[in-house]
Amino acid sequence: MTAPTPTPQDRAALRTRLAAELAAARARTRALTHDVFAGDDPDFTRQHSPLMSPFHWDVAHIANMEDYWLVRRGAPDSDLVAGVREDVDHLYDAFTNPRAGRPALPLLDPAEARVYGDRVREKALEHLEAGAFDERRTLADGFVFSMIVQHEQQHVETMLATHQLRAGAPVLHADPPPRSVVPGLAGTEVFHPGAEFLLGTSVEPAALDNEKPAHPVHVADFWLDAAPVTNAEYARFVDDGGYRDRSLWSGAGWEHITAEGWTAPMTWERVGDRWHRTSFGVREAVDEVADQPVLHVCFHEAAAYAAWAGKRLPTEVEWEFAARYDHATGTTRRFPWGDEDPTPEHANLDQRHLQPAAVGAYPAGASPLGVHQLIGDVWEWCDSGLEGYPGFEPFPYKEYSEVFFGGDFRMLRGSSFGVGTPNARATFRNWDLPIRRQIFSGFRCARSDGPAPFSACSPDRSVSRDA
Repeated sequence: MTAPTPTPQDRAALRTRLAAELAAARARTRALTHDVFAGDDPDFTRQHSPLMSPFHWDVAHIANMEDYWLVRRGAPDSDLVAGVREDVDHLYDAFTNPRAGRPALPLLDPAEARVYGDRVREKALEHLEAGAFDERRTLADGFVFSMIVQHEQQHVETMLATHQLRAGAPVLHADPPPRSVVPGLAGTEVFHPGAEFLLGTSVEPAALDNEKPAHPVHVADFWLDAAPVTNAEYARFVDDGGYRDRSLWSGAGWEHITAEGWTAPMTWERVGDRWHRTSFGVREAVDEVADQPVLHVCFHEAAAYAAWAGKRLPTEVEWEFAARYDHATGTTRRFPWGDEDPTPEHANLDQRHLQPAAVGAYPAGASPLGVHQLIGDVWEWCDSGLEGYPGFEPFPYKEYSEVFFGGDFRMLRGSSFGVGTPNARATFRNWDLPIRRQIFSGFRCARSDGPAPFSACSPDRSVSRDA
């Protein structure tokens, strides 16, 4: 069946939405850079970690990517037009310039980077206003504009992680996250009867290449934690000697934590008889945020905790099955709660809060079986590598995901509190090396065995981990 031709009203509504998403992404970029640092502030141009770029590199890279795709290739009446600053392309190619070496490049200064971004945005909006969105594949349904929105939002989250790594007085502020309204979730799990469902998507206009195409996958029965593992639960693992018990760790994991001297999650430190963490320059006792998902753990740490708990990490397929499959109707949803886009009632996104919310804070975002906070709060490690789906086609460039297939990456699902709403899809696939923990990562556990499940028609399908 051929999709209906968009009407002028459809195109106008799409242009309005994309312009709003571009503006929201740029507002977040500025909130992390020009709004908190003066142009001559060394924090703007300093590399706060070899794992991260200087802020002004990110600002100009965002502009350069938009220049490349929206200015030079986003005009509706031409395949290629002149860019705003083609002379800086070689400086802001993320694939050829590893992060550790970026400070040595002759980069644009913060003021030049902002001017570049403003000029590019002006041209991009001109092309957006003129766009028909029914010609070239990159422009169909405004795809390339959505791609650039998502690209900027991804770099916003990266810059937020850089803020977490910087030393000095706090410069970011946000309202505290909501408290739990569903008590008792920590330490419970939900049985998922096996079924066949459609993994991935072929219909989301903004979906990126590695999310496609949708294809049927059979999932066996499994149990999944009703909420991400909390600070309190993880602290018990730490205090029980989890970082000293070689039997809980893979060979690579044990080698890494031993070499690095890790004894707890990133930013945790023992002060007296209490664990404390530092969150964007603010130190707080871990037991005061005991019911929040644990944050800044790598894949190896998550897997060791799961072994300590007598469980494992979920596969990527199990995670998406739990987030999208509706057993009552046998259909695959867009989100755990249904097909409508996320709202502040569904999930902790868009940096509204600078930390995860307590488990049980978003009952409106729960899945039909009662799994909470699958979207937002923390990225969740899954025990799967990055591969293309059957029928995968790189689009519009191989360097987004295909070049990473088959590497030593582990998948992360579900978004974090720093993710922008346009990126927060239940099909969105994130990945990183298993040693990385500067990202806003947490996890929940799964297992294949267990006590006899509740009836499929039972309204309460959860059971204590101690059962």
